[in-house]
Amino acid sequence: MVDVNIRIKRAEPRHFPVLQAVELASFETLRATGAVSGDAVASSAEDLQEYLDAGFLYAAFDESDRPVGYAGGYVAEGWLHIGEADVHPNWQRRGIGRQLMLTLLAEGRERKLAGATLTTDRFAPFNASFYASLGFQLMERDSCPERLTTILCSEEAKGLDPLRRVAMMLVY
Repeated sequence: MVDVNIRIKRAEPRHFPVLQAVELASFETLRATGAVSGDAVASSAEDLQEYLDAGFLYAAFDESDRPVGYAGGYVAEGWLHIGEADVHPNWQRRGIGRQLMLTLLAEGRERKLAGATLTTDRFAPFNASFYASLGFQLMERDSCPERLTTILCSEEAKGLDPLRRVAMMLVY
């Protein structure tokens, strides 16, 4: 259940530095599962602006109106593609990530998109299995649309383990 003091609302450019800090902190949670290694990286301001321009940048705000998590995406080929979703480790396991994802998915449905896609770690317990609990299905690499294959290849080029990376799809 989401903490009663958490509000989900659209993020703004002034929130970008805090969203990036949340993502960097979340990186360490992923590192602990073996999903990532190396230097922590966060979405660029350009990435965040792309999500904002697409109308798919939402953040979870605490009682002080400080972002503690966010999710962002964009429209590609009539689908919502979720590019990033993170909750600060101090706020994880409270349903905030689920609420952020449900907000993005509802926005995609309202816009009458075909569904949603994402790429994630296959093994981290709060990644692929979490998205499956929302209705996402794993896609074998040979059945992925070209845009998802391109994203997976880009992630591999950035050093992510191709054996751990997977694309997922939710049809509305």
